Amino acid sequence: MRVVMISKALVRGAYQRKLEELARRPDVELTLVTPPAWTDGGHRVVLERRYTTGYDLVVAPIRFEGRFHVYHYPGLERLLARLRPDVVHADEEPYNLATVQAVWAARRLGARTIFYTWQNIYRRLPPPFGLLERYVYGHSDYAITANQDAVGVLRRKGYRGPLAVIPGFGVDPELFRPPESEPVPRPFTVGYVGRLVRPKGLLDLLEAVAGLGGEWRLEVVGDGPLREELAARAATLGVAVRVRIRAEVPSTEVPAALAGFDVLVLPSVSTPRWREQFGRVLIEAMACGVPVVGSDSGEIPHVIGEAGLVFPEGRPDRLRACLARLAGDPAERRRLGQLGRKRVLAHYTQARIAEATYRVYREVLGAGR
Repeated sequence: MRVVMISKALVRGAYQRKLEELARRPDVELTLVTPPAWTDGGHRVVLERRYTTGYDLVVAPIRFEGRFHVYHYPGLERLLARLRPDVVHADEEPYNLATVQAVWAARRLGARTIFYTWQNIYRRLPPPFGLLERYVYGHSDYAITANQDAVGVLRRKGYRGPLAVIPGFGVDPELFRPPESEPVPRPFTVGYVGRLVRPKGLLDLLEAVAGLGGEWRLEVVGDGPLREELAARAATLGVAVRVRIRAEVPSTEVPAALAGFDVLVLPSVSTPRWREQFGRVLIEAMACGVPVVGSDSGEIPHVIGEAGLVFPEGRPDRLRACLARLAGDPAERRRLGQLGRKRVLAHYTQARIAEATYRVYREVLGAGR
C-alpha cells in the first residue's frame, strides 16, 4: 500500500521514530510530507532529521506558517498526483485548511482518507471553519482521535464514520529509558517539561512546592509567556534560590533533562476552551523510570493509569501532599517508576502506535475494496 502522511508535527525529530516503525511493515510504501519549519507559541522549530530510514521525507513549502487553521501546502495537489497514494493520512484537525486540501486532492485521485483530532471540548466553530469541518467529516473514510473525550465530540458534531483512539506519538524506549548509572546525590527534585503557559498549572506547582518541608528543588524546562511571572512568583514565595527555569531543549535531549528529576509533574488546569489532550511528557518520563504526578484534567488520568499519582486540578494542597508522599518514600518512587516503564512498553511505544495505525490503514483499504 502506498501511504502519504501529511504532518507539521513531524518537524520534531523524536516523533519521526513512528514513521520508521510504520515503514517496517512489509506492504507499506510510506511518504511523509512536512514543512521545513513550524512556529508554535512563538517558538520556531526547524525540521529535525533524526529518524528517516525506510520512508521518503518530502519537505514541502507552506503558506501561513504558524497559523494553525489556515496554513496549507501550495503544491500538495501536484505532489499527490505524482505519488499516487492508496491512503492519505492528514495528521491534522478536520477544520484546518490543510486537511480540507488533502482530503479534496486525495478523493480526486481515488485514495482513501484519514484525519486526526485532539479536540476534547465541544464547541461550534465560526465560518468558514465549521463548513471546512463538515466537508472533512462527509468526505473522509476514517478518523483517529488522540483521546477518549474526542470520540464524544466527533459524534456530537455529526461524524458517523469509523474511528479509533490512538495517541499521536509514542516514545522510543531505547531513547527514553532509565539511566544506567545511579543518580548523584541531590535534593528531592521536582521537574516539569513543556510550555510555560497558564493552563499548564505552573503557578499551582510553585505554590505546592513552596510549602514542602525538607530539601527540595524545582526544575522547569520550557519556554512561553509565563516565564517572567513564574520567576517573580518564586521570588514572592521566597523560593527563588530553589527554582531553576531552563530554556526548551530539542526533543531528543528530553531524556537527559528527565534524568535529573525525582518526579515529573503535569499540573494542568482546564479552561472553558481547553483541557489536557494527552500529556506526552508523562509517557516520556514513565519510559525513563521517573514517577509521575498529574492533575485530573482531560486525558491525564487515562495516560497515567495505576502507574503514578493523580490529584484534583487546581488544588496545590493536594499536589503538595502527593509530592510530600514521594519525597519521603524512595521505595515508592522506584515502584512507580517501574510501573510507568512497564505501562509505556505495553501501550505507548512508537512500535505500538505504529501497529495500531497500520491496522487502521488495512481496515480502510479493506473497506474500499
